Amino acid sequence: MADSPLLGEADDHFHDECGVFGIFGRQDAAAIVTLGLHALQHRGQEAAGIVSYDGSQFHVERHVGLIGDTFTKPAVMERLKGNRAIGHTRYATTGGAGLRNVQPLFAELAEGGFAVAHNGNLTNAMTVQRTLQKLGAIFSSTSDTETILHLVATSKERDLNARFIDAVRQIEGAFSLVSLTAKKMIGCRDPLGIRPLVLGDLDGAWILASETCALDIIGARFVRDIKPGEMVVITSKGIESIFPFEPVKPRFCIFEYVYFARPDSTLEGRNVYAVRKNIGVELARESPVEADVVVPVPDSGTPAAIGFAQEAGIPFELGIIRNHYVGRTFIQPGDSIRHMGVKLKHNANRRVLEGKRVVLVDDSIVRGTTSQKIVQLVRDAGAREVHMRIASPPTRAPCFYGVDTPEKSKLLASRMTTDEMADFIRVDSLGFLSMDGLYRAVGEASRNNEQPQYCDACFSDEYPTRLLDHEGSDNVRTLSVLATG
Repeated sequence: MADSPLLGEADDHFHDECGVFGIFGRQDAAAIVTLGLHALQHRGQEAAGIVSYDGSQFHVERHVGLIGDTFTKPAVMERLKGNRAIGHTRYATTGGAGLRNVQPLFAELAEGGFAVAHNGNLTNAMTVQRTLQKLGAIFSSTSDTETILHLVATSKERDLNARFIDAVRQIEGAFSLVSLTAKKMIGCRDPLGIRPLVLGDLDGAWILASETCALDIIGARFVRDIKPGEMVVITSKGIESIFPFEPVKPRFCIFEYVYFARPDSTLEGRNVYAVRKNIGVELARESPVEADVVVPVPDSGTPAAIGFAQEAGIPFELGIIRNHYVGRTFIQPGDSIRHMGVKLKHNANRRVLEGKRVVLVDDSIVRGTTSQKIVQLVRDAGAREVHMRIASPPTRAPCFYGVDTPEKSKLLASRMTTDEMADFIRVDSLGFLSMDGLYRAVGEASRNNEQPQYCDACFSDEYPTRLLDHEGSDNVRTLSVLATG
């Protein structure tokens, strides 16, 4: 499910991940970063930070809360001087909540100040940290991103570019990084390109951002995607491209298209909204049902529901209305009102649903408890039949690449068949998109099972990297199976 935690239902969805944004060569740099982070707010609503440089010193602001509640205050923006800045909006995928884990992380190294913002998750961070701690390193946060700071600081290489390369060659997992020093801004994607990172231009100022929607909000020009395994170094002289890793077949996260990215973004050459409509088309072909109305579970199910309705020739209606003004701390519930939680966020449009055979379209099922409540909401509104169609394959495994998911044993699809899940959420029928259907929706003929074109570990339980920090965990297979060499 796609919504923010409310009333004890925090674990029944994929938590958003993180967004990064940086600009080099613009006097109002921090203000531009703030706008960019606004556009990336969907990737993390817990906290945000900005680091700027004014030619003589760095300025750091990190706050818990939404961008609009913190970085729009004049006093905050006045402190963020300079013509270059990077920022980060966060959901805690590792390290837990708290201001000490809010990014960008900043440290004064022997060569000067160094800030880093990270979207993704390192699968060997704890392993590397233990080695560094034995050598005397002292960590001030519990974020995996701090590992990168220490690796840069302790590198034996002479210049910063080489130290940065030395550091990223020692980390594994998913990482799209934006870093800032007194003289340069650096962007880097992991060799598999699991998480997105794009390059933009605003009147001669270079921009790095997680998604193209962050370029649109400031009127910047999209230049290109940063390539998997690419490191770009931006200075006053221009931009340099370096490839510090051995080339491997890319494995971009396919769930970015299903849910994480904003629908108005274009990633890896594909418009997200168009892909989601294609997903609905494929779903209607694979899992047809006789019905009177197609209803999205707002908001993430909407584009797929439109595609489903158009392909099936069934009217599309907004049968569930979402209240967008309910926040994480709207109310502290007691047991007597906890059951009302779903109605604080969603209300059934009875006139659309009453007496109808309804197809509900959602992006995924994680634990299934919210799906239960949505289905009951629709039945209480008088629906004659309720069928659910899911715009992705069954979620069978946790993500270790920057998305906070429940452990495997708590994922409904890991312990139930489709029929059992249908009984659990109390629908008349339940259908998931097939893996090949998902791949067709993104433009592939089918999934190449020998060399998958995307990272789809949450569906396939097949991870494209080693998971050193999780060795021995019942969440994953043995590392001998996972190792890619």
